[in-house]
Amino acid sequence: MLRNMFSNLLLLWSITQGLCRPGRTHHAPQKQSWSNQNLSSVPLDLDVKLRRLDLSNNFITQLHVLALPYLEQLDLSSNQLDLISEGAFGNLARLVHLNLSRNRLSVSLGNSSKALGFLGGLRNLDLSVNGLSNGAAELLLRNKSCLDQLKMTGNVLIKLSPSLFRESKSIRSLNVEDNLISEIAPQTFEPLSRLESLNLARNNLAFICDFTLYQVKYLNLSRNSMEFFVTHEDAVLYNLEVLDLSHNKLLYFPILPKINQLKYLHLQNNLLGAQDSEAVMVNEVNSLYQDNVNEKMHRKNYLHANWRLMPLVYIDLSFNHFSSFPLETLSLLYSLETLNFSNNCLQNINWNVRNHSDQSQVRQIIFLALKHLDLQSNGLTHVSPPFLKALTKIETLNLQDNAVQPCGILSRSLSRKPIDFRSSCAAFGQLKTLKHLNLGENYVKMLPPNSFQGTSLISLNLAKNLHMVMHERALEGVERTLQSLIISGIDMNSSCLSLPCMPALTELNVSNNKLNRTPNSLGCSPLRVIDVRNNTFMTLNYSLFQAVSTNLTTMFISGNNFNCCDSRWLTILNEMGVRLPDISRAECFTRVRNLTMPEYLKNPSFYCSVQKEGQGVHFGQMVITMLFVTVLSSLLIVFSRKLCCTQRSSMV
Repeated sequence: MLRNMFSNLLLLWSITQGLCRPGRTHHAPQKQSWSNQNLSSVPLDLDVKLRRLDLSNNFITQLHVLALPYLEQLDLSSNQLDLISEGAFGNLARLVHLNLSRNRLSVSLGNSSKALGFLGGLRNLDLSVNGLSNGAAELLLRNKSCLDQLKMTGNVLIKLSPSLFRESKSIRSLNVEDNLISEIAPQTFEPLSRLESLNLARNNLAFICDFTLYQVKYLNLSRNSMEFFVTHEDAVLYNLEVLDLSHNKLLYFPILPKINQLKYLHLQNNLLGAQDSEAVMVNEVNSLYQDNVNEKMHRKNYLHANWRLMPLVYIDLSFNHFSSFPLETLSLLYSLETLNFSNNCLQNINWNVRNHSDQSQVRQIIFLALKHLDLQSNGLTHVSPPFLKALTKIETLNLQDNAVQPCGILSRSLSRKPIDFRSSCAAFGQLKTLKHLNLGENYVKMLPPNSFQGTSLISLNLAKNLHMVMHERALEGVERTLQSLIISGIDMNSSCLSLPCMPALTELNVSNNKLNRTPNSLGCSPLRVIDVRNNTFMTLNYSLFQAVSTNLTTMFISGNNFNCCDSRWLTILNEMGVRLPDISRAECFTRVRNLTMPEYLKNPSFYCSVQKEGQGVHFGQMVITMLFVTVLSSLLIVFSRKLCCTQRSSMV
């Protein structure tokens, strides 16, 4: 009976083991990484069920047959592959993603091209940085009818022609950045009907004189030698949404498709605006179009006619050569929300737009949708009131590193004089929707009363306006809306800093000044972040911290001369759980020596007791000295009296 029981148990164990085996195979790892393992060849014990294999960043020089029928993704990038056996990929029927970048495929091109010929189902292929010429690339791309994404950056392609993509017309994303391409033959990209993203950056292209890629949504032509970009007029809808022409040699605005979906246009770091005026530039670009299309223009102003139709929301014109603001051209972009015009050569923004019919009337222009305007680093000294008035939706205005002075709006009780719009100051009160204003580094000498009244300011940056005098009523009108205030680097002392009660203020930066106390008015602000670095504080107002304890989370304190033994404020901050990110760089002093804050906090009672003892000894020494002087004086008096009496008696 025991024998039967044992045999039954043995049978049950074997059945259980049989049931477990499929489960163990099912849970085998689908992905395996051998990256950065100093391998010189492919490991032999790879799981046959693998779907993803990473062999990148090794020293593999040759690739032979891979028996991995379930493999879908293979990464062989950054090896030293110079030989791929003809049948290496013969068993990889399911492979759809292959990364062969940063190898030496051009060495044994014949074998490599035959090996890749087996991978007709590839959807994603990376051949970057392999030293591939035009002919080599064409061989490797044979039988790639399913290819969706192709990357060939960092090779030595010189010319793009239709034969290169003859067998890979399903490409949706193509990246040939950083090659030597100086010519694109006609009909190279047109047959690629699914092409949406095309990256030609960092090549040697000099111009595009007939852009006809209706299907492309993203086009990157940055960092070439482009002098102009022209599209012929037609009634076909272009799907282009993002166009990057930055870091080129453009002298003119690009002539874009008549019907398009362009939303983002990058023109930074070009030669735009080098002409004397906007009118000259517009005439030149229209003449350029006429010369290139070689036909009589149907419109007087082709550029402006097309710009009116663009749904552009973002344009970057920074780092160009504009000495005047192209008011007419940019105001035609009715959907424009963000304009970066920083780092140009503007000194004034004047309103010199006139009607074509009546030269005596000033034409009204409005930027209908513009919310964010960046004019940083232009050398601006004057911004005309009509220009500010045209910014009807503006929310963010960056004027950092200019020389713009704000106008004050005096109350009637102080002055009945109207604002002089011919003055060089900027009347920000016209910008009703303005929420964020950066006036840092503008050499502002005086911030007059009501400087920003009429705006809806949430954040204000006044940093690095050295020796700026801030009127006690300068923030009147925005004291209830301001949430962030930066007045750092002004060299201001506490007697010159007068702030109103600001019930919305959550961030305050008064660093790099000469402050030794904080205004009591800050007690009514729900401050979360305070920056008092690099001032002359010996102690901080702990009653202020108690008042704002509900909200305060972070404080920067380094660069001051704190008294170690007057540190109740520090105790309160610690009790509140306030973060002090720079406490390791903060110092305090005792009578004996200076200490870092962390050093002092290890044993605060010791350092301060030493100071008190030192003070006690000093006081005792003073008492003893005084007693000694008193006794000595008494003895001298007694001695002098006795001497005087002795002399009298001898005379008698």
